[in-house]
Amino acid sequence: MAGQGVPQAADGNGTDDLTALRARLAALEEENARLRAAPPSYPPDASVAPAVPRRRRRPGRVTASVVLVVVAALLAPVAVVATWARGLVTDTDRYLATVAPLVDEPQIQQAVTNRVTGAIVDAIDLERLAADATSAVAELGLPPRLATAVDSLQGPLVSAATSFVHQAVERLVTSDAFDAAWTEANRTAHEQLVAVMRGDPDAIASINAQGTLTVDLTTVIEAVKSALSERGFTIVDRLPTINASFPLVQSADLVRLQNAYGWLDVLGTWLPWVVVLLLAGGVLLAQHRSRALVVAGLTLAGAMLLLGVVLTVGRTVYANALPPAVQRPDAAVVVYDQVVSLLRVALRSGLVLGLVVAVVAFVSGRSAAAVGLRSSWTRSVAWLRGAGERRGVTTGPVGVWLDEQRTFVRVVIASGAALAIALGMPLTPGYVLGVAIAAVVLLALTTVLARPRAAEVPAAADV
Repeated sequence: MAGQGVPQAADGNGTDDLTALRARLAALEEENARLRAAPPSYPPDASVAPAVPRRRRRPGRVTASVVLVVVAALLAPVAVVATWARGLVTDTDRYLATVAPLVDEPQIQQAVTNRVTGAIVDAIDLERLAADATSAVAELGLPPRLATAVDSLQGPLVSAATSFVHQAVERLVTSDAFDAAWTEANRTAHEQLVAVMRGDPDAIASINAQGTLTVDLTTVIEAVKSALSERGFTIVDRLPTINASFPLVQSADLVRLQNAYGWLDVLGTWLPWVVVLLLAGGVLLAQHRSRALVVAGLTLAGAMLLLGVVLTVGRTVYANALPPAVQRPDAAVVVYDQVVSLLRVALRSGLVLGLVVAVVAFVSGRSAAAVGLRSSWTRSVAWLRGAGERRGVTTGPVGVWLDEQRTFVRVVIASGAALAIALGMPLTPGYVLGVAIAAVVLLALTTVLARPRAAEVPAAADV
């Protein structure tokens, strides 16, 4: 009897356990159904964060952000042109850096040679001298046939003398001595230009009513006269000072520029900063700032592309608008290309800067591609750090500090890069790209050297 009591107790316990299990299962199913019906809730320290709720749209801020970015995009080409023009007008060194290379252009050398040769030939009056010489020979009582031959020499004499002068001028213009004369002539022209722009009443007006900026060639002509005299062409010694000039830029825009010099000085100084502030304001007012920064960078790059197209079209318009009196249109086009060369460098720098800002903003944004890229980089750095520490290579306390102060370090590097670009005047595409690459390398290096404090625990345990 006692042996039969145990199974019965076991059966009873088994029945009770089965009943309790069924009750527990029913309770779990009920709780599961309740959880499905109720909205999800997450504790503050949940490992899986809930989806970020969408921000409430603010049409006023969005509109203001778009307006600021659009206005900045419209003003960016104007700011670049104003800065370039101000530097060209007020900075003699920048002006000489712009026009000095013209001395090596064959078209300019030929145009200057023709201009100086014509001035000297007109001053000598070779036609009259040749006529006087042939008349004097004819009055010597030569036979008719010989007298006729002497008369026919008038044209060849003029041609030979002109060719002699032309060769002497060309030899000087293509020599190193012409570099100094050209630089000095352009320095004088720029000083006169600045004086005229500022309204100096004692300034020599080097801008005429047609808006032509000229370079005085008197120094070059005097050097040619000395060379001709040394070669036996002493007739030039009796010539007075010959005044001749070379038109460097011929456009009515110079007259308008003269009238707007004050505005040019203000715009060239402050408008670039206004553009930067407008872009910054547009980004700060945007709901998605990283996306707005991408748009701002691409907008700046697009504005620089538009300015490049305008310069290309303007080159054709300028060439077609040259008056018939211009003997060497090709030389005028060379002058145009050289004068706007620094402007092209500035717009290319702006293009590179806009693209760099857009790329940086995209990589630091919240898009899936950007997050995936950063995650891949983080995993690669963690693997590299772990491989180094397994081999006893560690950055120690410096790495821990870099990890704890990573936000501060990134701000310092970004601020240094921005300051380098702001102070690096004049900007070049290579300089902007070099600063960006240096900043990226520094950020990557500090990330690799950073070492979480948790990594010190195994080392402490081993000790």
